[in-house]
Amino acid sequence: MEVVPLFRETAPRTVPMVNRTETELLEAYLGGERSAAEELARATYRRVYAHLMKLSGGRADLAADLTQETYRKAWASLATFDRRSAFSTWLYRIAYNTFLNHQRSAGRLRALPDHAEERFEEPSPRPDQRVAQTLEAERVRRFVLDLPESLRYTVTAHYWGEIPIPQLAKSEGVSAVAIRKRLKKARTLIRELLEEDPS
Repeated sequence: MEVVPLFRETAPRTVPMVNRTETELLEAYLGGERSAAEELARATYRRVYAHLMKLSGGRADLAADLTQETYRKAWASLATFDRRSAFSTWLYRIAYNTFLNHQRSAGRLRALPDHAEERFEEPSPRPDQRVAQTLEAERVRRFVLDLPESLRYTVTAHYWGEIPIPQLAKSEGVSAVAIRKRLKKARTLIRELLEEDPS
């Protein structure tokens, strides 16, 4: 006599989470599979946190708080996600706006501290090199944060959030050529600002 496990018919079926795409995980979560939300967060958390670390100037506690707030907002507004872009691209936009809202609530968008940027270059640069690199990174970050909104988001999403140009174009509703033009314009502006401000 075959033993049939109790509740076999009603037990939720879950697809193994290994190698599932963002879209598959999102569909599974919307279909009631709670573990898919955890896997989706696990798949995107590191990059969202790294993006916010760059935006917040390497302040780990602030980046962690903003990352948690980003996910809270994302889960709360998931019904508004129109799937015009990848889930992670949508998530980066929420992270970016969360950072801007934090900066604005503090009174204004302001420059970040000199010690902010973590550097992953030579194993042990000399102290004077480290100071010069940190100061230069801070100058660039300050100029990036002073860019017009469309350029600022494009630069931070592509370079700091590592969003590929095609995904960024799709989420912004423009062509990849338009995104490349924005990036080129931003680089030109930042280069000019760096030349004008030798400090």
